Formats: sequence, C-alpha cells, structure tokens
Amino acid sequence: MAHDIRDYLEIRTAHPMGFSPDGSKLLVGSNLSGTMQLYRMPSAGGSLTQVTSFDEPVTGRYLRSADRIVFGIDEGGNERTQIHLIDDDGSNHVDLTKDPEHIHRPGGTSRDGRLLVHACNRRNGTDFDVFVRDLASGQERCVFDRGGLNWAAGFSPDGRWVGVIAYTQRPMDAELYLASVDGDEVVHCTPHGDEAMYGMPAWLPDSSGFYFPSDEDREFASIARYDMASRSWTWALETSWDSSCDVDDVGRNLLVETNEEGYSVLRLYDPATLALRTEIELPFRGTVPAAQFSRDGSKLAYSIVGAQCPGDTWVYDIDAQTSRRVTNSPNTVEEFVEPALHRFRSFDGESVPVFVYGSADGPRPAVVWVHGGPESQERPIFNPIVQYLVSRGYVVLAPNVRGSTGYGKRYHHLDDKRKRLDSVADLASLHAWASAEKIVDPSRVAVMGGSYGGFMTLAALAFQPTLWAAGVDVVGIANWVTFLENQPPWRRRFREREYGSLDDDREFLVSASPLTHADEIRAPLFVIHGRNDPRVPLVEAEQIHAAVSSKGLASGFLVYDDEGHGLAKLKNRLDAYPKAVDFLDGVLRS
Repeated sequence: MAHDIRDYLEIRTAHPMGFSPDGSKLLVGSNLSGTMQLYRMPSAGGSLTQVTSFDEPVTGRYLRSADRIVFGIDEGGNERTQIHLIDDDGSNHVDLTKDPEHIHRPGGTSRDGRLLVHACNRRNGTDFDVFVRDLASGQERCVFDRGGLNWAAGFSPDGRWVGVIAYTQRPMDAELYLASVDGDEVVHCTPHGDEAMYGMPAWLPDSSGFYFPSDEDREFASIARYDMASRSWTWALETSWDSSCDVDDVGRNLLVETNEEGYSVLRLYDPATLALRTEIELPFRGTVPAAQFSRDGSKLAYSIVGAQCPGDTWVYDIDAQTSRRVTNSPNTVEEFVEPALHRFRSFDGESVPVFVYGSADGPRPAVVWVHGGPESQERPIFNPIVQYLVSRGYVVLAPNVRGSTGYGKRYHHLDDKRKRLDSVADLASLHAWASAEKIVDPSRVAVMGGSYGGFMTLAALAFQPTLWAAGVDVVGIANWVTFLENQPPWRRRFREREYGSLDDDREFLVSASPLTHADEIRAPLFVIHGRNDPRVPLVEAEQIHAAVSSKGLASGFLVYDDEGHGLAKLKNRLDAYPKAVDFLDGVLRS
C-alpha cells in the first residue's frame, strides 16, 4: 500500500519522563496532540491520560515526593523557557517563574520534594547562574554565579549539594562543580588540563559519592567515581565507546548506556562492587533516548527508537529481566527500512561513517541528509522524511562527517574553527564514493539538513556547485559573521568556541560563509525557517534566499511565525515537508 508523506509525518511517539513516587504511574511525553505534551498512565500499562494541553511542546518530571509535575515551556519556539508546577490530573497549575525575557532551565528537584534547582540568565542576560528555589515559599537563593554557560545537574540525596556543569571557552570542554544548597561552598570536582567533558552525577543513596561519565585523557567517555570524603575521583568502568550512567534512588543498580556506532547497549552493574549483573535485552537494535528508574529500583522505564520503529515506552522488570511495551502510538504505515552502516575514505584518508537507507540495486536519485550540531551524531533513529523518501524510490545517505560526536575526541575536533570546510569536503568524498559504488545517480543527488546541517547544505551548493542537483535548507547558517553578530551574548560566546571568533577569525568566517560564494550556486534551493529562531536568526534565511532569487534559483521560501529553531508543530510540518518533497521530486525526477 502506497502512503502519502502525511501518513509518515502523523506517526506518533511516546517517551518516559519518570515514575510517580510510589511507582504506580508513569509520566510520558507524547506528540498525540501534534506537539509533545505530558500524559500519565499506569506503569503496568493502560491508557494515556493527558495532563498538559498547550500549543508549545512541554517537558517535565514528577516531584520525588508527590504526584505533582515540574514542567518547562517556551513561547513560539523562542526558547525562553518558564517553569511551572501542576498536579498530574492537570489541576493546581502554578507559575514558578514569570520572567519571559530570560531563559530558565530546570535541573531537578530534591528527594524530599521541597527544592528545585535551575539555571537562569536573568542577572545580565549572558551568564547562567544556578538557583535553588523553595517550592513552598517561592524563595530563591543563587548558589553558583561564576559566569558563563552553566547547567544545573540535580541534588545529592541528602539535599546538601547541587551539581553544576560549567562550559569553558574551549570546544567540548567543561568543569563539574558541587555547590552547597545554603550557598556557602563551591567544590571544583574536575580541575584538568586538556579539553574534557563531564556528565551528570549519578549519586549513591548515602551521598558518599557519585558516578559520572568523562572523556578526560581518553578518546571516549568512560565512567568515573567521585568520593565526597577525599574530594577526589578515580576511574570506575572503562568503556570503548561513549557512555552515560544513572543509579536508582536506593542504590540497587548502576545503569550504563553505551553508544556503539550509534546503537544503544544497556548494562546493569552492582554500584558497590561494579560487578556486571546483566546486559538488558532490548526488543530490537536501536537507540535509547530516555531511561528512568522507579524509586525502589525494581523497574526501568525506557524508550527505544529504531529506523523501523518510531519510538514507544517499555518497562523493564529488573528481577525478572523482562521488558513489556506499555504504549502503542498510532501509526498507519506498515513497513520501514533499516539502514546499512558503511564507511568511506574522505579526501585526506579519514574514514567517515554513513548510514545508507534504500535499495542498492543500481544508481538511484538520492538525498544526503546532514545532521545538525555540529556537536551531534546521526544515529539510526526513525525519521519520517527519510522513510518516506525511501518509499518513493530514493536512496538516503546520512553521514557522520568529521566533527560529529560518538567517534572519539580526535574525530570530534577535526572540524574546529579554521578546519570548518574539511567537513564540507567530506560531502564531496561521499558523493564520489556513492557514485563509484553505483548506489546513486551522480547527476541526481540533493543535500538536505537543518541547523548546522542547513549550513552544510548551503556550503555544499556554494563550494561544490557541480556535484549537487538541489538543496533543502532548514534553519541553516548562511553567513558566519551575521550569524555570530546576531547571537545573544551568552550564545555567541559559546558558539565562538567551535566556529571561531569575530575578533580573531573574521576573515576566515567571511571566506567560509556560503553567502560569500552565492554566485557559484547553480542548484535550486528550498528554504524553511522559524521567525522566532533564537539560535539561527531569520536573517540567515532571508540573505541566502535573496541571493539565489537574484539568480532565478529560489524554489521555495517558507517562514513560520509560531516556530523557532525547527518545526515543533505538526500543522507546520504538514505544510512544509510535503512542499519540500514535491520540490525534490520536481528536480530529481524531472
């Protein structure tokens, strides 16, 4: 049965956001309404009951002591999140923050349910300080104000400490601090030399220490343990791929999730001895974007997403070692395609991974799908546009060009600052490889991506004009100078770590901008953007659209007034992506 693209776009998903305090209920995020909203359901399975009903997407978590939910929501995609509190039956809605000019990032609640920690840039619009809020009185105390971009990283079990992840001015480098809840002490847990990242603390129940992931002095993030008595840490578990970890509230299990070539592997260890207890048998090979223990450590709720499964919620019984699917999201499409993982040699011999979706029975029209970030990774998850294109006879190539995460620290740094265009050169090498392997028709290959993937799309068309038949740019960067000039001060400081600074690298940033080379573009271009985008301002889309329009190459320019960095609302996806696919059909199948 042939399906319209709308059938793919209307597929729903559901992901766990945590158990209720007694473990009888699950909080689930689902896009049943068209945007991600909160639902509750029995943890043993059953129907979903909607808790929030907003136009904007919502994320949230149960309090640890009551059937109340802390959630965050912005306005029109502007990312100026405000924090709210609500009962899980949708009643007793309380606005915890009423400051729409600033960003609030919730970082968890204390185990007794009294305190909330969050980061906010209200002091000067630039630096994110960390605040602890008493939920009953509404009083707040700033516990960390050392400047820069900081994330609140939860409470210790005894409620004395909050974790703070503080990003530095170096790419992919951070520090981990502990700030006392009374505001009197800050402990620097991770002084180090070369660039390194540190993840969320996973506390032991007696607050004697915590586990955390780090890639200090190694290629991939392994698991370390911090000891509060000695104020020092040691390596606990060595892993050969990037890992993250969590510990249940009572200390029964240490969960370690490892990202192996984009696929998730979940293992349970004894937190005291670090003996391996079991590798969780997942229902299929895929990626686990969310996993939450029940408070008593007897169950683990997780979602698993694969190329052939859009994503639903499962509950794993730790004693029985069995998983049970507890949500079945609506879906009218019967068949999806699993990608094949390949590697190709780029211009300098670097090995670059690529997921290939679709038939390899002869050269076909193709779309190269480039992920955003760039500090991100293409993983084999369900993508409705990719799956629809494959159903229409396209091959889709989804590479992890240099600079992607998931392949080690060395690989991640290969596109830093003045190496930026080396990642674009990877696309030309991909085109050559796929053509030589007769996977694609070299004259009918388009490139498509969002955010940094939008930049890669524009750069491919501008720097490699003879290779590409078309481009679809979604919220992409056209001009590095105007992009950085129009950033909020805090975001500009953060992004210059990766891309280069206006003070030191302006000449290179001009030369590396697709807009600078717009006269070279030959392929038609389709552009999609949100008017409220705080990350890549609309002017980026307007500039490149004007440039290609003057050459007669503009084939579509869609701006959505109620969207930000991407399309979060189903009604807008249903408008934009059928038009984009019609555009690709018109170019690649004509």
